[in-house]
Amino acid sequence: MAELKYIEVRGAREHNLKSIDVDIPRDQLVVITGLSGSGKSSLAFDTIYAEGQRRYVESLSAYARQFLDMMEKPDVDHISGLSPAISIEQKTTSKNPRSTVGTVTEIYDYLRLLFARAGTPYSPATGLPIEAQQVQDMVDRIMAMEEGTRGYLLAPIIRDRKGEYKKEFLELRKQGFQRVKVDGEFYELDEPPTLDKKFRHDIDVVVDRIVIREGMETRLADSLRTALDLADGIAILETAPSEGDPERHTFSEKFACPVSGFTIPEIEPRLFSFNAPFGACPDCDGLGVELFFDENLVVPDSTLKIYDGALAPWRKGKSPYFLQTIEAIAKHYEFDKNTKWKDLPAHVQQVFLYGSGEEEIPFRYDEGGRVYQVSRVFEGVIPNMERRYRETDSNWIREEFERYQNNRPCGACNGYRLREEALAVKIAGEHAGQVVQKSIREALDWVNSVPASLSNQKNEIARAILKEIGERLGFLNNVGLEYLSLSRNSGTLSGGESQRIRLASQIGSGLQGVLYVLDEPSIGLHQRDNGRLLTTLKNLRDAGNTVIVVEHDEEAIREADYVFDIGPGAGIHGGQVVSHGTPEHVTNDPASLT
Repeated sequence: MAELKYIEVRGAREHNLKSIDVDIPRDQLVVITGLSGSGKSSLAFDTIYAEGQRRYVESLSAYARQFLDMMEKPDVDHISGLSPAISIEQKTTSKNPRSTVGTVTEIYDYLRLLFARAGTPYSPATGLPIEAQQVQDMVDRIMAMEEGTRGYLLAPIIRDRKGEYKKEFLELRKQGFQRVKVDGEFYELDEPPTLDKKFRHDIDVVVDRIVIREGMETRLADSLRTALDLADGIAILETAPSEGDPERHTFSEKFACPVSGFTIPEIEPRLFSFNAPFGACPDCDGLGVELFFDENLVVPDSTLKIYDGALAPWRKGKSPYFLQTIEAIAKHYEFDKNTKWKDLPAHVQQVFLYGSGEEEIPFRYDEGGRVYQVSRVFEGVIPNMERRYRETDSNWIREEFERYQNNRPCGACNGYRLREEALAVKIAGEHAGQVVQKSIREALDWVNSVPASLSNQKNEIARAILKEIGERLGFLNNVGLEYLSLSRNSGTLSGGESQRIRLASQIGSGLQGVLYVLDEPSIGLHQRDNGRLLTTLKNLRDAGNTVIVVEHDEEAIREADYVFDIGPGAGIHGGQVVSHGTPEHVTNDPASLT
């Protein structure tokens, strides 16, 4: 059968289309233009894309179809010459706070792989690269502990993974081990616990029970060797202090700092994922921000007097309790209660906001004739809200207090979202958190500079990964997004930006024979970036795809291979093909408004 040269549409009546017939040339860059509301999108999206998508989905198995949205069958007599269709609309991307430009474009997945395979861990304490430990180093470190310290030598065989592990328990018993520690509890291997395979578990094998004393080096070295072989080069000494939780000392044949004892368990891609508990900063859960009570929201107007409600949380119906509290503090610190907030001495402002510390203040309260006096420290407005926010079960109180909260970068990870161990791993002097905060242009320069800083062995590993990252960054650069950073929240992108990100990922997929339908991709673009966008669309076409663009932009219309002008008016006055042909033909056609 001869290859179809056209997508033939007959009798399209979707929305305001007046039963039109069009022949759209395949493997070309086709622009559909016309007034807003003239029926461009009805033809491109609701007819051609909908039918292409629907036919493709119908060809899948019934099982696969249940996961996909079936498109409505468009109101059209017949369409031939369709390919599987991909639409790139101006939907803003996900509002999920965990979704970033890096994760949407999948560049971050490659970066995680790069850092896991080619990164070098540095000690946060000394700033020096962390080297692998020998068994002898581990023995020396354990022997340096206090004599008489008791503990268990454990081999962590399962860490934070789902499963039942019946087979493993049986195997361990055959090998002569007697006890395991599962999810923090000890069990005999004769009666192992039954685990729920839906939950994540931690399993440590008890290799030896030790009491640190002279002359046990040989036994310790043997036990360490056994533990390291069982658990891929990691052993844990769990010592029981006189009180509190047991302390766990991790020993790794791979990475440990001899000075501070800082260890990195094993460097794997999930260590760099802020969406997995294994890699996310434990303080902010990988969101990079923390909530705090903001002084500026607690005192929104510093020209008010403290007695007239300068403290916003105390404004609610001037209660006698608050007013008497203010009077007592004013008397104790000797200031006039009618002073404006901004004129109060700084230490008095601090007392109101954060409390009086150790200093007791005499309070006198008169509750409808019952007078009582008490001397106590003053808690402070913000610590009081923090405490009640933590302790309350009431959503109403929570919402009330959230009015005084604001975001700031997380103090533990500085807004990098990752845990300390992940930020200790660096390539070319920078950790993963710093790389994603670069703009795409800077990240591209960084990727090009990486090979020079790696050893030959690591370059072999990193070459393919760097190529993938470089290509994807290059695509984003080519569609005029070089100013975005990979850590930018995708919920903050404009429609045009998110559309061009999807466009870049489509070019990266390198498909052929696909029908792409785009919705005004030039929106929000500077004129100089328009040319780069059109080059990108032509590259899609040259790869053997049909590209249909709904567009108002003159340059895009002039650069197209073929143009359809829909009109002549909007709504019921539109829905007809006024003119079609090459841009030159449409330009000279008197019927065409465009």
